[in-house]
Amino acid sequence: MPPQHDILLKGATVVDPVNNRHAVMDVAVAGGRIADILPEMDPGLADDSIDVSGFYLIPGIIDLHVHASSWLGGRYGHKMMALAGVTTALDMSGPVDSVVDMAKDYGVGLNLACLQYVRPGYTVQSTDPDRLEMEKLLAASRAMGAIGLKILGGHYPLTPEATARIIAAAHRENAYLAFHAGTLNTESDIDGFHEALELTRNTPIHLAHINSYCRGTVRPAMAEAEEAVQALKQHRHICSESYLSPMNGTSAKCVNGVPESQVTIRCLATGGFPETEKGLEAAIMDGWAQINMESGGTIVLASGEKALNWWRNHATDTTVSFRVNPEIPKLRLASAKMDSGEFVVDCISTDGGGIPRNVTVEMGLALVKLQVLSLAEFVIKTSRNPAEILGLKNKGHLSIGADADISVLDLTSQKPVMSLANGKVIMREGQVCGEGCRMITTPAGEKHIRAKGLRTCVVDPVKTVFYRRKDNP
Repeated sequence: MPPQHDILLKGATVVDPVNNRHAVMDVAVAGGRIADILPEMDPGLADDSIDVSGFYLIPGIIDLHVHASSWLGGRYGHKMMALAGVTTALDMSGPVDSVVDMAKDYGVGLNLACLQYVRPGYTVQSTDPDRLEMEKLLAASRAMGAIGLKILGGHYPLTPEATARIIAAAHRENAYLAFHAGTLNTESDIDGFHEALELTRNTPIHLAHINSYCRGTVRPAMAEAEEAVQALKQHRHICSESYLSPMNGTSAKCVNGVPESQVTIRCLATGGFPETEKGLEAAIMDGWAQINMESGGTIVLASGEKALNWWRNHATDTTVSFRVNPEIPKLRLASAKMDSGEFVVDCISTDGGGIPRNVTVEMGLALVKLQVLSLAEFVIKTSRNPAEILGLKNKGHLSIGADADISVLDLTSQKPVMSLANGKVIMREGQVCGEGCRMITTPAGEKHIRAKGLRTCVVDPVKTVFYRRKDNP
């Protein structure tokens, strides 16, 4: 009799809060789906039986904030996510055509969704685009495969009026919308966060990386974090995530002697450096600014002469990181709960991908060891909640018939040891072994993505938790 299953994962502790599972079990995979989960199965039932005893097996990690384009992230983004145990991700800036091309050329088997950025001088003409321009951008972006738009307010701000128009336009068209808080009236800080809440007008949006607005630049960092927690409790139409890395990531590109990104300017000021290209050069040499550069088949953080030369050789158009995220606010935002028991900040993300801060497993499991989170809560924040927000009904859990997206973790070392996406092993013991990419898109983008030679997963934002929140603000 031929084997019934493609893969049998034996002996791991299965943690699946959706199905109330937390026990040592065997997990069978067939045809890209979860085929069976039992306390003991015969290894002969599968083509490939893999011993994962001593490890924890969870639904595949979904990172709701990554960068995997030629602009941010680069060609190693997919590899870096797989090495971090991620099986599904949302690129949170685009440009969408670059994200799709990178997925085609450098994919390693992940599932990937994308948002198109709203950036003056690139995708819109000015800082005050009108309704018609926004509607055209949204339609064109979805036709290319994006599930919606991302307002890069903190980096490249728009007028508050234009920001409100974009939010309204996305809502009318039932499109996903994310927002890095900040407009021409505010910055990427706690005041920008509060303005963002006002601009939403009870419209569901994804408010990015809450911890980024709690760095202590306006009031003490912990006070800002508590403000954010209390405000989010009152604005349940907001979907949100926060990351655990001490590093941020932003653009190092300078024009006319000044950094383009407002976030870069603020980070220079925080470190006591002039808010200019010369100031950024000094910060790179000092080590306050760390250039993201290619090395050994991945992206690393570097400073000093070597990093300066890399930055100059790329005409300053690189990514730079600063250590600006305080520790205690991150813990508060990761663990804060509603009276109902649901998390105030829905998800743990990285803002990583090709930016070297993919530490969800490493630092998330540290919180588990510290009993800040239970292992089931870690799964809720890194898999179940993001799956529901993206409308991925077959992900975020290990039900029979669900997509076989699996992350296998070593709690002792706080590292991922294996991951599967759609039933295929994409990473095993630090070696990436998958190929291709399945793009998450809407019906408007399916034809274009398939014409690019990529597989698709088609979602309808209207049917997601993301949009249901509009009825329960």
